[in-house]
Amino acid sequence: MASNTTRLRPIETGELFAQDRETGRIKRFWRRLFSYRALYLMFIPGLIVLILNNYLPISGVVIAFKNVNYIDGPFGSPWVGFRNFEFLFNNPDAFRAIRNTVGYSLTFMIMTTMMSVSVALLFNELRSKYAARFYQSLMILPYFLSMVVVSYLVFAFLSPQGGFLGGVMSRFDIQQVDWYTSPEYWPYLLVLITLWKGVGYNSIIYIAGITGIDTEYYEAAVIDGASRWHQALYITLPMIRPLIIILTLLSMANIFISDFGLFYQVTLNSGMLYNTTDVIDTFVYRALIKLNDIGMSSAAALIQSVVGFILVLSSNLVVRRISKEDALF
Repeated sequence: MASNTTRLRPIETGELFAQDRETGRIKRFWRRLFSYRALYLMFIPGLIVLILNNYLPISGVVIAFKNVNYIDGPFGSPWVGFRNFEFLFNNPDAFRAIRNTVGYSLTFMIMTTMMSVSVALLFNELRSKYAARFYQSLMILPYFLSMVVVSYLVFAFLSPQGGFLGGVMSRFDIQQVDWYTSPEYWPYLLVLITLWKGVGYNSIIYIAGITGIDTEYYEAAVIDGASRWHQALYITLPMIRPLIIILTLLSMANIFISDFGLFYQVTLNSGMLYNTTDVIDTFVYRALIKLNDIGMSSAAALIQSVVGFILVLSSNLVVRRISKEDALF
């Protein structure tokens, strides 16, 4: 018996040591949690909103595979498989909407990135802090305007009766254009509106990245005789390249998603403009109003999400192979 007890002692000692280590780990966790209690309290409301707004609705994915009726409810309705998805692939107008969505999204992403970086570089060259803050505030203001307000502003410019642009054109004896029945102009107008509304906000993000660059790089460049242009080209741009890549990768998730307000409200949902302004969101909205088919609209939203997810993963894989340090994960 004594020999058996002696043999068990090392095992008992190891178990006690493991228990003490686990107890110490738990104590350190609660101590750390208590030390940062203020930060966690600020984090909780955002976490609750994230769960309610982003994660709970995921259960509604099943609606895309059902023939929803209001009597049985979304979860009690019969399954129809992939029939709801056929609407997007069998309708010829759907391909037009997909083409416009992808084309506009790529154009907006490229143009907004180029303009935002350029504006950030210009703001970085301003020596007066008050002037920089004034211009930054002025440029970010359109970002906070809703598309309803933007649609009224655009209509005030483009209205055939009494519009500002029409008045200027008549003053110079230029033939007026009925903008809301001329689809060939709207690709340019939509790009201009998007840049006007979004460049200010995106430039603030790049300005924050530029501000974090160590000033010693610029001081060394000045000693070497580098001009402001060369400093921006060979110091600023390479230093904010990871930020540009990250924001571009995140933007890839929205390639199949468009701003409904921009394409529906700003264009006044004019049927004459559908060839150049109809996107997936407006197409599905009109179909939902006519057919009252919730399953079909859910299927379209699911396709948008899945395609965006795949594009982010594939784009990140390409970036990772080129430069592992610049990839998201």
